[in-house]
Amino acid sequence: MFVYEKVDEPKNATATLQILHTVFIEANRTADFTITRLIRQMLKNGANADDLVSLMTDRHLPLDGIEANAIAEKLLKCPPEQGYLTISNALQWRLQYARVIEQAGKVNGILDLR
Repeated sequence: MFVYEKVDEPKNATATLQILHTVFIEANRTADFTITRLIRQMLKNGANADDLVSLMTDRHLPLDGIEANAIAEKLLKCPPEQGYLTISNALQWRLQYARVIEQAGKVNGILDLR
């Protein structure tokens, strides 16, 4: 992940990029922080597939029943690692990076490269 500041220079038709953060996020850490925290806690407390499907429904994830059940069964067999991104599905999915920048170099799977 690169976080940068861009300054346009219309006179020269150029732009300058200043790289502020360079972070590598392993695939197993790219999930939503809140949802993975809830799933991990539910599994710790003995949740079943129906409980997990209810969570997905309550969080308004864009899944149909068949997909939700398949994901729930997979989660029961292979619980997720804690994710560190914040995902908003209001209108469109947008990622927020503050938490991952804060955790870079402190958590396995999130590397601060700068």
